[in-house]
Amino acid sequence: MATDRPRTTPVARVLRVCLHLLVAGLLALAVVRALAGRGGDPVAVTAAATATAAVYTAGPLIGAVGRSRRAAALWLALLGVAWVGLLVATPDGVWLAFPLYFLELHLLGRRSGVAAVGVTAVAAIVAYSAHQDILSVAPAIGPLLGAAFAVATVFGYQALYRESEERRRLIDELTAARADLATAHHAAGVLAERERLAREIHDTLAQSLTSIQLLLRAAQRALPERTEAAGEYVEQARQAAQDNLDEARRFVRALTPPALESDTLPVALERLCATTSVRSGLPVRLHVFGERVPLPVPHEVALLRIAQSALGNTVRHAGAGRAEVTLSFMAGEVALDVVDDGAGFDPEAVRTRSAAGGVGAGGDGGYGLPSMRARARALGGTFAVESAPGEGTALAVLLPVPGDAGATQEEGSS
Repeated sequence: MATDRPRTTPVARVLRVCLHLLVAGLLALAVVRALAGRGGDPVAVTAAATATAAVYTAGPLIGAVGRSRRAAALWLALLGVAWVGLLVATPDGVWLAFPLYFLELHLLGRRSGVAAVGVTAVAAIVAYSAHQDILSVAPAIGPLLGAAFAVATVFGYQALYRESEERRRLIDELTAARADLATAHHAAGVLAERERLAREIHDTLAQSLTSIQLLLRAAQRALPERTEAAGEYVEQARQAAQDNLDEARRFVRALTPPALESDTLPVALERLCATTSVRSGLPVRLHVFGERVPLPVPHEVALLRIAQSALGNTVRHAGAGRAEVTLSFMAGEVALDVVDDGAGFDPEAVRTRSAAGGVGAGGDGGYGLPSMRARARALGGTFAVESAPGEGTALAVLLPVPGDAGATQEEGSS
């Protein structure tokens, strides 16, 4: 049966070496005193000390003693017999009781070890009293105090060791938890970056590529009769591709969109409406209500991207005759509304079948509306879509902003 003793630590190994040296020193002292005529018959003491030393030395060399409590108990019994022989030969053998206490407490269980220590202490007291031909309290004090000290020391060390092992286990768990948390944070960061890039690609590259496709189709239809008009379409497509390239370089580096680098959000939206009108032929008007106030960059980026995505979907899917974009500055809030008179769609049906639509009829692969909603929610805002087949579509975004937003004066531009 395997022991349940703690694993050997560097401190325990040092104590074990010291215990071996103590046993060897006490046995040598008993022999020297016997040879000096102070501790029994020299021959008997030397023989008993040699037998005790031999049995003691065999213990560490036998691997089973360290692995099995039964083997350890057998070895301690043999050692006890040899030690009793030494006690019979000389009263100096009582000194060996002290290291025996530690051996018994270390190799045997808690209860068995204490019982063995008690038996050893009684044997030491009886043997010493027999050599002195008197039974009194004085000879019992030393072995009893030694036994009490050994028990307190070993149990105290075991308690400290258990506490140390528990701390080590908790530290290992904490280290593992930190590693898991770091992995989770990394995975979350990767997912967030993927979502960011997906939103940016949908709201910029995908919309611009659609515009380029429409312009090139228009150029193709104009050839060969209307080469001048075809050239204008190609030039517009080239400019759209250049704008797309600038956008791609910036969103990969998470930079501010080019339209917002030097202009305010109303100006960027006005340019977006004008560009959409030129490239698609769809009349798009911008209206700005309230006193214009500076907005945080994340708000401006989100509103511009939502407007880009909404107008792109209107151009691709709605078949609309016109579209209206409204930016409203209010007290502590900013609102963006995009309305078209196109074919419309059923938002609930689109959401249910996961074939999500844009501002017009669905068809952007299911990312348009979720992307816009995610942008709004990321800034603590709300996102709503109202539409029905044949009745056009209205999209509304409301974002909270710090400070007081302006008045009620209306400004409009095409």
